[in-house]
Amino acid sequence: MSPEDPVDSVNTFIGTRDDGNTFPGASMPFGMAHSSPIGAHYSGWRYDEPLIRGFGHFFLSGAGCPEQGGLVSILPTTGPVRSFDQERYATPFTHDGEVGKPGYFRIRLTGYGGITVECTATVRAGVERFTFDGPGQRNVLVNVGQANDQEPVFASDIRVHDDRTISGSVVAQAFCGGRPYRTYFVTTFDRPFDGFGTWGPTVAASGQRVSAGGIGSRGAWVTFADTDQVTVYTAISHVDYAGADRNLDAEVRSGGTLLSFDELRDRAGAAWRAELSCVDITGGSEDDRAVFYTALYHALLQPLTGNDVDGRYLGFDDRVHRADGWTYHEFWSLWDTYRSHNQLLAVLRPNRSVDLARSVLAVHEQGGWLPRWAYANQETNTMTGDPVTPFLVDLWRFGALAGREEAAYAALWQNVTEVPPADSQFQGRAGNPNYLAKGFVQHNPFWKLLSGAKGHDADPRHGGSATLEYALADGALSIMADALGRTEDAAALRRRSRNYRLLWDSGVTDRGFTGFPRPKRRSGRWYSALFRRYGPQQSSGFHEGTAWQYQWLAQQDVPGLVALLGGKDEALRRLDEFFAYPQLVADPARAVREQWVVGPYSYYRQYTYNPNNEPDLHAPWMYTLIGQPWKTSAVVRAAQTLFVNAPNGVTGNDDLGTMSAWYLFSALGIYPAVPGTGQFLLHAPRFPEAVIHLENGRDIVLRAPGADPSKLQYVKGLTVGDERWDRAWIDHTPLAGGTTLTFDLTDDPTEATWATGPSGAPPSPCAE
Repeated sequence: MSPEDPVDSVNTFIGTRDDGNTFPGASMPFGMAHSSPIGAHYSGWRYDEPLIRGFGHFFLSGAGCPEQGGLVSILPTTGPVRSFDQERYATPFTHDGEVGKPGYFRIRLTGYGGITVECTATVRAGVERFTFDGPGQRNVLVNVGQANDQEPVFASDIRVHDDRTISGSVVAQAFCGGRPYRTYFVTTFDRPFDGFGTWGPTVAASGQRVSAGGIGSRGAWVTFADTDQVTVYTAISHVDYAGADRNLDAEVRSGGTLLSFDELRDRAGAAWRAELSCVDITGGSEDDRAVFYTALYHALLQPLTGNDVDGRYLGFDDRVHRADGWTYHEFWSLWDTYRSHNQLLAVLRPNRSVDLARSVLAVHEQGGWLPRWAYANQETNTMTGDPVTPFLVDLWRFGALAGREEAAYAALWQNVTEVPPADSQFQGRAGNPNYLAKGFVQHNPFWKLLSGAKGHDADPRHGGSATLEYALADGALSIMADALGRTEDAAALRRRSRNYRLLWDSGVTDRGFTGFPRPKRRSGRWYSALFRRYGPQQSSGFHEGTAWQYQWLAQQDVPGLVALLGGKDEALRRLDEFFAYPQLVADPARAVREQWVVGPYSYYRQYTYNPNNEPDLHAPWMYTLIGQPWKTSAVVRAAQTLFVNAPNGVTGNDDLGTMSAWYLFSALGIYPAVPGTGQFLLHAPRFPEAVIHLENGRDIVLRAPGADPSKLQYVKGLTVGDERWDRAWIDHTPLAGGTTLTFDLTDDPTEATWATGPSGAPPSPCAE
């Protein structure tokens, strides 16, 4: 393979340590099924753990809650089958000879006499090839009673049909304390097995074909007496057994004959090559290429395909629907993905984004409300705020809602002006009653207990951040309302977009700065925890962050925010403190590891930038919006040092591609900081040249001669096409038509006066 092949550049082990929570195994782009190892971590497997329990067939990439997959765990063994508990029959392995590439994973198990495991995948099936080295009976255990660590299995069933085929189902708990859901599967082997048996919580019997029931150990084993290699194919479905069987037949057979492992691996590699080739980069080291293309790989893993090959999927009304001529997608981590991942797919894969938008509207049509964190066919009500509004408005802005604008707007208007009925599974904007009446979401840390919250989180438990998120969402929707001729709605939404100002406490002082957002009680009084004086580094009222980090979540109204901060000079001084800018300029890699927030879950008692989590991801571009764009380039280049070609190479949870998308935009030199505008803010690219090949056949070319990732660089000048460009932003429309941006870079910040004039930053859409 060519060293410039993007598939060869990917390292799927990136993110498998230190809570990146990615999985290293095989998948197809946006695939429903996977094949990846299971260890002792709730996300599946960590690079530094000693044992592998099995190879599961469903995972999430980078999610931060337990209860997330590892379903239908399969493990090869040798000798007599003595245990049916994957924690006991787990085997050690070696990293020697391991391979983690798109669509292909290989690792050697050192237990059971030595077994090489290779994994590949189709869209709806995971495939393993086991090569046995040691003597003795060869076994394959199919465990349906256990899954990833901390993933409860409430019920399961398994049936041996003939000497090649097993089917069953697993009822597991959805992410972050969600409801149980069922996954169906069919497993087949490339050769007949010689013996079999099934086990349940109290009995295991050779020759027994069926085991079914509730909680407890359950599965089947098959034995092979006279072979050194076995290939196993497992397809899944969320609809029924027949769906899994059709998925298997359509994707791993041709003319009724099973395709070889090598053929399926090559197909997966070709599919990934086509996807990853949408961006070509020039320059940088091998490690730079690995980080970039692995980030792109992680971004293209989800949302997951939700329908079977015949188009059927299980909707939010628990009924079977059919996607005819389009692909239904599921698993929506919207609080994360609305900030970067959504826009990345809209640029790189606009045709798929059309299906993504249609899928979200299908959730509304079938379930009666728009989702927040939707898992399979249920709403988990995980996280807070109103992420679906900027998510859908951005898709509208990028053209993915063409022909469905009115339906989308009606759903969004319902979402921002009402709350779901009590019998709905959706919680929606639970803070709307107080927000609509008084302009803010009340903060009550006990709201979940007192008001019967429907899921893991509730907006009034984080009233400060929820208010800021609602206001940002209202600002985005005001843009769409204006474009659709809803002038009264637009005016009302713009007014509400400035509601963040109602939480500004000008009496709070911290680290020499005065004025911070602060949560309020329902009555309108400022909130303080019992027996504690309020401080902006506390956790009270802000979801996975502090007032220091959330104070920048008002990019829809930069002039208003700057006024609250004490004017432009004070706002910029506060940004310098937030990013530890003097230390960062002196030693970027050290500063980001010592001065910024360190650790994926170190949300609270912080006053600096958190590159590990979503609330302040856009904050580097606040320098640009306030008038010092060269500092954005410095901060972004420094942050990129946290992304490395190693298992710990992702900052925090990757959150279904969000952090990876942030990195990709940062490396390309463009970022979508203000939801609903369709604008990209510009900064120094990481590579001398990057070419984005659009689906319409045109290219976005981003040139930065002399770009050097090893040092801080700034933009001295820019041309777009043949036009000198003095603005630090560009609209998506010329990008979508194909254009060339040529950046003139400098190492000297005193030369970086580009885009510092009055028109350098885009106008705020909701400023008065």
